[in-house]
Amino acid sequence: MKQLTAIGHSSVRAELMEQLMTLGVVEISDQEAKLGESEWKALVKTDRNDGSVGRYDNWINRTTQALEALEKYGTEKKPLFKTRAPITLAAFEDSLKERHQIEKNTEILTVYSNKLAELQATQNKLEASRMGLIPWKEYDLPLELKETKEVDIILGGIPSAANPDLLKQEVLAATEECTFELVNGDSEQYYIAILCTKAVRQEIDEILKGYGFNRAQFGDLSGSASKNITMIDEKLAVIEGERAKVIEGIQGMEGERQNFELLHDYLVLKRDRAMIRERLLITKQTFYLDGWFPAAATAKVEALLTEKECYYTIREPEKGEETPVLLLNGSMTGPFEAITRLYSLPDSRGIDATPFFAIFYAIFFGMMLSDAAYGVILTVSTFLILKKFKLEGMAGRLMKMFFYCGISTTIWGILFGGYFGDLITVVAATFFNADVVIPALWFAPMEDPMKLLMFSFILGGIHIFLGMALDGYLSIKDGRPMDAVFDIGLWYILLIGLVLLLAGVSPDIGKWMSIVGAVGILVTGGRHNKGIGRITGGLSSLYGITGYLSDVLSYSRLLALGLATGVIASVVNTMGSLAGGGITGVILMIIAFSIGHSYNIAINALGSFVHSCRLQYVEFFGKFYKSGGEAFEPFREKTKYVEILREDH
Repeated sequence: MKQLTAIGHSSVRAELMEQLMTLGVVEISDQEAKLGESEWKALVKTDRNDGSVGRYDNWINRTTQALEALEKYGTEKKPLFKTRAPITLAAFEDSLKERHQIEKNTEILTVYSNKLAELQATQNKLEASRMGLIPWKEYDLPLELKETKEVDIILGGIPSAANPDLLKQEVLAATEECTFELVNGDSEQYYIAILCTKAVRQEIDEILKGYGFNRAQFGDLSGSASKNITMIDEKLAVIEGERAKVIEGIQGMEGERQNFELLHDYLVLKRDRAMIRERLLITKQTFYLDGWFPAAATAKVEALLTEKECYYTIREPEKGEETPVLLLNGSMTGPFEAITRLYSLPDSRGIDATPFFAIFYAIFFGMMLSDAAYGVILTVSTFLILKKFKLEGMAGRLMKMFFYCGISTTIWGILFGGYFGDLITVVAATFFNADVVIPALWFAPMEDPMKLLMFSFILGGIHIFLGMALDGYLSIKDGRPMDAVFDIGLWYILLIGLVLLLAGVSPDIGKWMSIVGAVGILVTGGRHNKGIGRITGGLSSLYGITGYLSDVLSYSRLLALGLATGVIASVVNTMGSLAGGGITGVILMIIAFSIGHSYNIAINALGSFVHSCRLQYVEFFGKFYKSGGEAFEPFREKTKYVEILREDH
């Protein structure tokens, strides 16, 4: 990453900004902080007073609302994946010649959308009122009638946990100057109507209080509950009719969808240019900008600035200076950037882990799903999706990553002999009375799980050692070579020695390596402390061996999930064979196969994804990774619906 500072004449500012956006390689920094310095404040200012960003945002919101209305109520079939449609710059500009008409249509759709929201709010209010009236449907007196000259009318409810019969007995036992009616009841409460003389009202209220009585509220409703319910139903019917007309109006504008999308992207481009313009510092005749760009784009940036006769300087980042983070990986490892981004971008002074863990991620995923047929399904389905849809960003990365993981799954499935579990063997025995077994190219995990467990530990050890090596590299890069020797090298000696000793490969060499490594860690582990801290620090460092043991044991999940895939597949096949041969057996096998294996591939593919991520994030990243980097955000065309093609592209 390189830092750019440029000064140019105001006459070329607009054109330069447009061409920088097209180039799409420079992140322009906000210069607001400089205005806090008196030297800068006396010379320059920002261009933030015309309100153009707010106006563009307002129109973007309108077009978004219009498109959302078409998306929700339109009749066009929705694609599985929404991708940007390619369009030439000339066609893009030509389509927007009628921009004012498109804006008028946007206003119409906005009115429709607001009308639907208004109708929905009214409907919600009416339905809530109706729901509150339903329990009182059998109550015939007008709801507004709360009292007469001599009588009070008490309407309300008690919790369903209370006993309405007991309440009735208590009320009638207290006075004869009242009537008690249980109007209705549901799972929440009992609905009660009491008519009593005003003389005994206070006594009745005291009794009701003991039962958790809540007075019913009907607002300004008049007439009986059933009458109001009928009126509400009529209003709801009218609303439904109005809604249908509005939706019909929205659907009548589906032909304008592409124009709305073009307008949206046009406005986004204009808004983004206005936002970037606000990041510049200006004088009456000049402008100033600085930012960052990838080193590979130096020639293009220099050519553009030279063409516009700008004065500029380009420099390398200073030691310790934070820079934006841009991950640069090839076609094979690039898709695995999705895993890095899901965690966090690396610190700009750290290291991109993607090329180092990519192969491990694919291997771990394949070992855990470990069925050749599942791998073929995953590979073919992702290949077809990538072929049909031009996926970009995170979706594109994940789909390509799953394509590679599908290949890995196929390979491991062949090595382990899994083809929809043992489907071929079960089908041959059930329907053809034959003994057909496709042997594993390496071994079957369910027959020799310990072999897979040991292999998982070996693979995990290599994975962990790579993480440690990267930590050592960063120490050397930061000018701390002795930290690499003491904190990484001694652990290599100890851990390799323990492996040789416990495996019985070279016990004598392993013993002495273990002793040297352990003593070295004890002596150097507390080297940064003082006094007794040097000793306790060494002991604490050596105790870290339990952490390495725990890390290695984590790789047993490769065995666990690999076995789970095979066991579930085998159970599904066994269930499908329970009806034996014949037409009934065929039907049962088809049903079991379709449902069971669909579930198995879905749940175990998800499990493989999650647990492969876990092994990277905890066991691998935990050894060296420094996160917290800010993503490189170049000033470029960030269109949502169209991809603008230019002749020079």
